[in-house]
Amino acid sequence: MRLLEANPWRRFSVDCYELTLQSSTVTPHMSTQNIFLIGLMAVGKSTVGRRLANVLDCPFFDSDEEIERRAGAAISWIFDVEGEAGFRDREQQVIDDLSQREGIVLATGGGAVLRNANRQRLAQRGFVVHLHSPLDRLVARTQNDRNRPLLQADDPRKVLEELYAQREPLYAEIADLKIITAQQSVNGLVSQLAKKIRLHRSSG
Repeated sequence: MRLLEANPWRRFSVDCYELTLQSSTVTPHMSTQNIFLIGLMAVGKSTVGRRLANVLDCPFFDSDEEIERRAGAAISWIFDVEGEAGFRDREQQVIDDLSQREGIVLATGGGAVLRNANRQRLAQRGFVVHLHSPLDRLVARTQNDRNRPLLQADDPRKVLEELYAQREPLYAEIADLKIITAQQSVNGLVSQLAKKIRLHRSSG
């Protein structure tokens, strides 16, 4: 996580999941601050993001959906035709565009943090929430998913393990708030997350 001068981190334990909050640079207008959700595939970024945006009464965007909308094609098709590099180029442009808005909730793709440019923009332009789930839960959630190009392999679990090892440090590098999900309802999680975000805004 980003360590900031003279700003100690605060730790919260809430029922079935843990929140780790670290103070971040306060922007001039906290009520219009963006909320960016990061984390591995299948952790629930889109589901949580939509409900959080509704609670906070602000627009919601999903970077993968925006990529598909602009391309007029599914992500699987983009991977097939342009390769992962082509997809990452599109992703970088979408994240740059959307992160310049104000007062939005944005769910990013699991690999968005791979590019330094994306990490910098997310860290500088909003409050970054890292959604984290145990590896076994991610394997269970994705075992029948045919819409994730990176998991179309002989051993999807091994792929997830490699992604986990590669990306978790990058999520931690820019996260202001980390949520470790467990057996918690989405509504309950969103309610607690909204409270922490409001607390962060009011403390600014």
